[in-house]
Amino acid sequence: MQKIYSEKPSFLYRNGLSIVFLTIFLITLVAQAITGWKTHNQELAEEHAAILSFNHYLTSGHFVSATFENFESEFLQMALYVVLTVSLRQIGSAESKKLNGSEEVDREPDSGRQNAPWPVKQGGWILKVYKNSLSICFYSSFSNQLDFAFLWKLEKP
Repeated sequence: MQKIYSEKPSFLYRNGLSIVFLTIFLITLVAQAITGWKTHNQELAEEHAAILSFNHYLTSGHFVSATFENFESEFLQMALYVVLTVSLRQIGSAESKKLNGSEEVDREPDSGRQNAPWPVKQGGWILKVYKNSLSICFYSSFSNQLDFAFLWKLEKP
């Protein structure tokens, strides 16, 4: 049974999932920055080099490279997940298609439908890009992360 609210739900209620995930992301990013800073300064001390302040570490190639490497693995994982769940099956998985038969998601989009998205009405290569847009976004993000990580590795600490 669906709850009926007499007033509009609060901002926190409407955005709870995003707020929790953003908070977890920020906590882990800060934890990565602190541990990376300590590790990097320990390595610098062993080499008898000047240690970095925390603020300077945040703009160093070491931190940016480690962060981009972390992101690129996540984008690759999600890209593979999206692409592979389209064609592979897993018994008992909520994300998998049924083992037998066709599903609603397998049907071709109907360009004659009144509320069909613009790319569906256009068809052709625009529809092809639209149908693969999530995979394209993840693979592009992965590629960009690789590029950024490589460029930041070129910087000397």
